[in-house]
Amino acid sequence: MSILRLTAFALCAAALAATATVPACAQTIQVNKENRTIAVTATDKVTALADTATVHIGFISYGPDSDSAYATGSRLSNAIIKSLAAAGIPNDAIESENQNISPVQEYQIDKLTPAEKAQRKFQVTQSWTVRTPADEAAKVLDLAVKSGANQSGQIDWSFKDENVPQSEAAAKALQRARTTAGEMAKGLNARLGALLYASNETQAEPPRPLMRVMAAPAAAMNNQPLAINPRQIEKSATVYAVFAIE
Repeated sequence: MSILRLTAFALCAAALAATATVPACAQTIQVNKENRTIAVTATDKVTALADTATVHIGFISYGPDSDSAYATGSRLSNAIIKSLAAAGIPNDAIESENQNISPVQEYQIDKLTPAEKAQRKFQVTQSWTVRTPADEAAKVLDLAVKSGANQSGQIDWSFKDENVPQSEAAAKALQRARTTAGEMAKGLNARLGALLYASNETQAEPPRPLMRVMAAPAAAMNNQPLAINPRQIEKSATVYAVFAIE
């Protein structure tokens, strides 16, 4: 819904009758016989299906000592990357997020048996992001999980060209502003003139919750990938526009 600056509009209308300068109409726009204007703020949006997915994948592995944990982590790390490469995922579409080897804290394993604790003295973690077409997200996640990526699952949905939907939202907002300004001009027994000024404000998107999927057990390695559908993304824009009136 358009947000009208009613106070400014009332002042502008009074100025038209009194032919006086009214600074309240805008910080830089003067309203008088020579410069009659209407200022409008309008918001609109577009919704489109994401065409790009950024899949977060990673693993955690353990060992009785630092060397053993690192060896296991190295094996998993290379197995995951090789599976992605074998599936045709470009190397430049895969980016490292973090990697770490550290001792396991006692509180993390206090409920395990002594034998299990002995095998979990050190841990290795590593994660990546994989950028892929939206319809390939399930395939990428499936490949990674079945290769040992037991800390995976978050998917960020986006557009290959973010400017396209944002420009569409701004264009819709500007058209809404023009329509509103036209109605305001009628109320002043005037005709809407040219657009004198416009600014666009992008609306920030809220953060998405983190989702993790544990690796499939060995008995389920031949299962089909998860059913994942691309997300509908909403892009909105707010436009402040100043029109001349005649």
